[in-house]
Amino acid sequence: MPTFDFDRAIDRRGTGALKWELFPGDDLLPYWVADMDFVSPPAVLEALRARVDHGVFGYAMAPASATEAALDYLRDRHGVAAEREWIVWLPGLVPALGMACRAAMATATATAGAGGGSALINTPVYPPFLHAHGEAPPMDLVKVPLAAEPLPGDRIRYGIDFAAMEQAAAAHPLRADIFCNPHNPVGRVFTEAEVREAAAFCGRHDMLFISDEIHCDLIYDEARTPHFCAAKLGGDLAARTVTLLAASKTYNIAGLGCAYAVIPDASLRRRFTRYLGSHGGFVPEVNALGYCATEAAYRHGEPWRRDLIEYLDANRRALEEFAAAKLPGVPLAQIEATYLAWFDLRPSGIENPAAHLREHARIIVSDGANFGAPGFARFNFGCPRAMMLEGLERMARAVDGTLI
Repeated sequence: MPTFDFDRAIDRRGTGALKWELFPGDDLLPYWVADMDFVSPPAVLEALRARVDHGVFGYAMAPASATEAALDYLRDRHGVAAEREWIVWLPGLVPALGMACRAAMATATATAGAGGGSALINTPVYPPFLHAHGEAPPMDLVKVPLAAEPLPGDRIRYGIDFAAMEQAAAAHPLRADIFCNPHNPVGRVFTEAEVREAAAFCGRHDMLFISDEIHCDLIYDEARTPHFCAAKLGGDLAARTVTLLAASKTYNIAGLGCAYAVIPDASLRRRFTRYLGSHGGFVPEVNALGYCATEAAYRHGEPWRRDLIEYLDANRRALEEFAAAKLPGVPLAQIEATYLAWFDLRPSGIENPAAHLREHARIIVSDGANFGAPGFARFNFGCPRAMMLEGLERMARAVDGTLI
């Protein structure tokens, strides 16, 4: 049994919580943005209280102890023998996507004198991936859909269509592959072979490999679907790889704005860091509380994380059982990681599922169109089980009778 109480309902209204307050309506329940409705680990709260008691919150730089915590975490959790200078601290991973695209364009210009190019993404995908290229004009965007394999019981398993990626490379001057593993929103943990093949694709076509791994500590069966961190790539592939990580999703500290990139190649690292405020750029520094929370999470949060996974896994299984019983004909992606469920509501015939569910179920889900997949919806089950089941019941009632 979990030691920590994840069933406790916490009133987040009136706290400026984006998840709960962006959409007005006391009867609305939110299952959209990817933060959890759980109290962060006690060790994180204790560290933050001690830092707040210090009372001074000026501009911050990374404490050596935070970098050491990140290096130890990479070594102990993911088998990555990173060096201190490889770590680039960031105020979040969304700006890092744009920074990496700019670095890709700068790399292409430096090596080939090319004046344009494209970023490749596999859709559906986390919405900022669809816009990161806009931070690096004149970069374009090339979308290659993931391959959806139907499974028994209205399930879907997604994979990478490498043949389609090769076709895209033949038709476009690709500069970067923005990769998501574990994948948001489809919940796949890509295998080591898949990660290596994606990286090798980048090597063949002289591209940067940008791997967003923010959900890598939210895997349900690490023996069956282990995470392979792109920072373990060696040789020439390491020289073109940017691995993006954070404690934010796992330990529910996303609002504190702290992440980091692992960039082994010094030249690539210089092109990436030129956009940080500390280097004269436009991306702000990490705040002091973000460093503090990340270090405490990595040093002392593992017992809480293990209990969290146990609780979320029970939520996942309850959600899958509910979908099979009360949402027949609505395909659901196989969830190997994350606390996000990806529903294909196209069989319902509902033109705009997110709007329909808001109006008729009084729940807020993420609109699949924003991920490049109209007709789908993303449902966040990182909440007390009673709240999750209430949202699913509302969904089922709103969808009932619409299936075609």
